[in-house]
Amino acid sequence: MSKRRKQSFKSSLRLQFPSKLKFKKMEVDRAVALAQMKQAVSDLGSSADNYEDGTLFRFLAARSMEPEKAAKMFVEYQNWKASIVPSGSISEDEVHDHLDDNIIFMGGLTKEGYRLLVCQGRRHRPITDKLKFEKFLIYMLEKVLASVYEGGRETGNEKLVAIVDLGGLSFKNADARAFITGFQVQQAYYPGILAKCYIWDMPRFFVSIWNVISSFLEKTTTEMITIVNTEDEKRELVEGIGEDVIPVEYGGKAKFVTIQDFAL
Repeated sequence: MSKRRKQSFKSSLRLQFPSKLKFKKMEVDRAVALAQMKQAVSDLGSSADNYEDGTLFRFLAARSMEPEKAAKMFVEYQNWKASIVPSGSISEDEVHDHLDDNIIFMGGLTKEGYRLLVCQGRRHRPITDKLKFEKFLIYMLEKVLASVYEGGRETGNEKLVAIVDLGGLSFKNADARAFITGFQVQQAYYPGILAKCYIWDMPRFFVSIWNVISSFLEKTTTEMITIVNTEDEKRELVEGIGEDVIPVEYGGKAKFVTIQDFAL
């Protein structure tokens, strides 16, 4: 091997080796943080034994990889869910009131591999029972997660892209409480699963309501929300997500499938 080629080879090793070390260190740091979080969960009187590391990592990421803060957030999730769903799962019969309105639709995977979810606001009836609505949110979010598991297990990379369609919305459907509850449940108990949320055709009268809703959301959530009103913005959305995934009603080629009819 010539001197020049040897130098080139050594240079390439110097360029590649640090990246491998960095990757390995990240894996070690993640493993250590997960172990510390599990211990912190135990110290709080609970257990993370029946949860995948991917699930726990979502809470770690939401709390800047600080194990104690992540453990506190995780235990709060456990207590909240246990109070609402003592059996551990929700049947469709328990949330049929919301399912019968056919508000939520599931689509295929976006170009990034995230599940598409479409919500049609004009079909919504203002919530009168917050507990039932939270059960519906659990049903919805956990079905979305299950639909993108790899090998039946959560990896921590599961995300969704939502289109919230406000076209045709009237004052009787304009339910700020439902918006706030939905986003807060996602923030507090299902952190990290929202990749992007597009608000489609927001009516003028709803702008002031949206300003109120936004004041209850975390900055990380508001940064993921984009209002889509113009035709150019809609075309960009379709191109970005993929027309094979977007329903025909929104300029794509896919068909609507209600969340209850979506097969896992």
